[in-house]
Amino acid sequence: MFVVFNFSLYFAKIGLGTPSRDFHVQVDTGSDILWVNCAGCIRCPRKSDLVELTPYDVDASSTAKSVSCSDNFCSYVNQRSECHSGSTCQYVIMYGDGSSTNGYLVKDVVHLDLVTGNRQTGSTNGTIIFGCGSKQSGQLGESQAAVDGIMGFGQSNSSFISQLASQGKVKRSFAHCLDNNNGGGIFAIGEVVSPKVKTTPMLSKSAHYSVNLNAIEVGNSVLELSSNAFDSGDDKGVIIDSGTTLVYLPDAVYNPLLNEILASHPELTLHTVQESFTCFHYTDKLDRFPTVTFQFDKSVSLAVYPREYLFQVREDTWCFGWQNGGLQTKGGASLTILGDMALSNKLVVYDIENQVIGWTNHNCSGGIQVKDEESGAIYTVGAHNLSWSSSLAITKLLTLVSLLIPFFCNVAL
Repeated sequence: MFVVFNFSLYFAKIGLGTPSRDFHVQVDTGSDILWVNCAGCIRCPRKSDLVELTPYDVDASSTAKSVSCSDNFCSYVNQRSECHSGSTCQYVIMYGDGSSTNGYLVKDVVHLDLVTGNRQTGSTNGTIIFGCGSKQSGQLGESQAAVDGIMGFGQSNSSFISQLASQGKVKRSFAHCLDNNNGGGIFAIGEVVSPKVKTTPMLSKSAHYSVNLNAIEVGNSVLELSSNAFDSGDDKGVIIDSGTTLVYLPDAVYNPLLNEILASHPELTLHTVQESFTCFHYTDKLDRFPTVTFQFDKSVSLAVYPREYLFQVREDTWCFGWQNGGLQTKGGASLTILGDMALSNKLVVYDIENQVIGWTNHNCSGGIQVKDEESGAIYTVGAHNLSWSSSLAITKLLTLVSLLIPFFCNVAL
């Protein structure tokens, strides 16, 4: 018997090279560099159930240049002593789910849509350094839900947005609205003027988009948690990560949370699916379960509704999207990560320049309003259906965890 899951993978379309060719890349706030699968790659997917895959070919672009070890950018992604001046800069990235990509760095032209009017776009371009993937492992080599690569939107100098900002092309601010109901959504670089969001400060010493979590409410009850429940050493607080599918919590948080949710449903009998997911038989309305609300600094709250934290595996069986433990810093402390499950159906704004993150509930199939920096004009941006959220018959649930594991790179957990 197969199990049917309904999860979403959100990705965007960009152009690379001269002439420009389209690539579909996962948008990931938990990592930094952009990389795409390259021609001749080992263990790269050849086809996908989502999109037609396009391997990047350095020789087919007249503007492509390799990046040498002597380039300052190389030190961001490669700190190995054997990388000598004159040699091509290699990169290796390992992700939190055990997947990895390696290859070499390339500099080429990137082509993006530019908002020119209400629901109208033109084009703009810039130069960016990115990874040319020559070997993949883990889920990155799977073909079922494959895209062409990953576009890192972290805070470091090597990230996609930081590179464009250093050229004066954009400001270091972006937003996404992930539509978990209809698929697709919005991803925009620049200032969002509507809807308005309430913001909470980013933690200054974190390599990721981390914010301070003060409390968790289940319905009208506040969970009783220890004062250091979300203390993970140098990377304190909660990480906001669009490249991670579910929500990962320390045991000291996960157990009280589940117990409080289940207190209103003592009739449920729990069982485990795939050795990872806590599930139960249920045929009643989901709104009989409580809303879970995360409370942050500056009185900012994030509500996760039952339809968001529960997913259906059979007609009469549901599972929790909360995951306990498993993700740790290099020092062994547990990480708390709010992934797409908690971020969907909300406009989430990352203002790197002012070091704040904000969000508000929003119908992501509708539009948002953005400000043109040059003219000051305000335009409406509509949603696009560049995501995959159809049900799949699969034998293993593909949950993505994007946070980087330190491996010859300058990002450390």
